[in-house]
Amino acid sequence: MRYDFTSHMERHGKDSIAVDGLGTGFAPEPPEEGFDVIPMWVADMNFPTVPTVTDAIIERAEHPAFGYFSPTDEYYDSIIRWQETRNGVTGLAPEHIGYENGVLGGVVATLNSFVAPGDKVLLHSPTYIGFTKSLENNGLSIVHSPLKIDEDGVWRMDFEDMEAKLAQNDIHAAVFCSPHNPCGRVWERWEVERAMELYRKYDCVVVSDEIWSDLILPGHRHVPTQSVSDDARRRTVALYAPSKTFNLAGLVGSYHVIYDKSLRDRVTSRSSKCHYNNMNVLSMHALVGAYRPEGYKWLDELTQVLGANVDWACDYIAEHFDGVSVQKPQGTYMLFVDCSEWCAAHGRDIDWVERACWRVGVAVQDGRMFHGPCHLRMNLALPLDRVQEAFDRMDRYVFNA
Repeated sequence: MRYDFTSHMERHGKDSIAVDGLGTGFAPEPPEEGFDVIPMWVADMNFPTVPTVTDAIIERAEHPAFGYFSPTDEYYDSIIRWQETRNGVTGLAPEHIGYENGVLGGVVATLNSFVAPGDKVLLHSPTYIGFTKSLENNGLSIVHSPLKIDEDGVWRMDFEDMEAKLAQNDIHAAVFCSPHNPCGRVWERWEVERAMELYRKYDCVVVSDEIWSDLILPGHRHVPTQSVSDDARRRTVALYAPSKTFNLAGLVGSYHVIYDKSLRDRVTSRSSKCHYNNMNVLSMHALVGAYRPEGYKWLDELTQVLGANVDWACDYIAEHFDGVSVQKPQGTYMLFVDCSEWCAAHGRDIDWVERACWRVGVAVQDGRMFHGPCHLRMNLALPLDRVQEAFDRMDRYVFNA
């Protein structure tokens, strides 16, 4: 491979909560003496970003003025070209693109444009904790429609349950996660079409979080929510960012795509009210650097690496951890691991499993905050030998101790 996905990148002392934030908030506890930390909890990558990102930032930083600015034509052109090349999007123009300080900010701004505190919003469960916290912080009531696991072990939407919840609760707003976090489903076109038909029937504004849409594993393809029908294009606010793809979360910077002018006017009006939703100049140059031709090649290599890591980890679980199950993700780099049968067989609970992992430096995340009752959430965006070391420790000290 041309790019480095095997070196162990030192992150201590480099502004990383993944390794320096252990023991604070809802982060895992630090390990016992003798074990180093393998960060598998927070959803950022342990790989260096594509070199064109740092090149673009350094080039801009060498000019010693950082005054007021406006997004450049190159910024918009980079997004349009990226969406067309990666997702087959046509007809995207600069006026359809708007800056967001973060995807969750875009979710909140959109919902607050159409609903009031106390109103109900439909989400699928398991559910990303960021959705839960941001909606509840704004006084909105979440109605969950649980995903189902079919006979082939694939997470599916329960369309009958979705319709019942929409009708019974008079819901007119939904958050759609594509690909799904934390389950890693990459929805097929017919699934997106059927979901959007329900949202049309019940007149829902749809917020489609597509921040993971670049991280599609081999054999799958992302279908932009807005692409499945004219109505979906009209009623959907789609949210994207280079941050997950290129490990840029600390720079802050996302963008929305809104085609309908009336919808766009309401959302941009709401998002401007705080007077904080403004782009950072280095964030803009980072996006431009990421979306250069080298970024396309880097991402193709990354998804191959992630796919191999996912395959290895899922095979290892099936072969070594009796009572532990996982549905292989089709996108993202996260596993959502069900420990229910193992805990029942061994008289343990998920608290015990988590702490047993943490003690030996396997810093996994508590899946309960994602509505997984006996689940672990695990980040596989590490060099393969670190993934293998983590699973070896879980084998020796946790599941087969």
